[in-house]
Amino acid sequence: MKSFNVMLKSINDVKDFVNIVNKYDFDVDLSSGRYVVDAKSIMGIFSLDLSKPIKVEVHSDNYDKFLEEIKNLVV
Repeated sequence: MKSFNVMLKSINDVKDFVNIVNKYDFDVDLSSGRYVVDAKSIMGIFSLDLSKPIKVEVHSDNYDKFLEEIKNLVV
């Protein structure tokens, strides 16, 4: 499992992030405070506080391509 933070500043950032996550068959969770949502759920992401960095937890050891695709969102 790998953890890092991302910043989703706009609706397009969220849409792009969800489209990228949905390409992969492993689970990805987002957490903000005490809330944890599935990163493949656009509605779940919009329920989080997007004004702060969001913690991403990738449940796979094979996440290099995924990390490369979202590198511009990582903080």
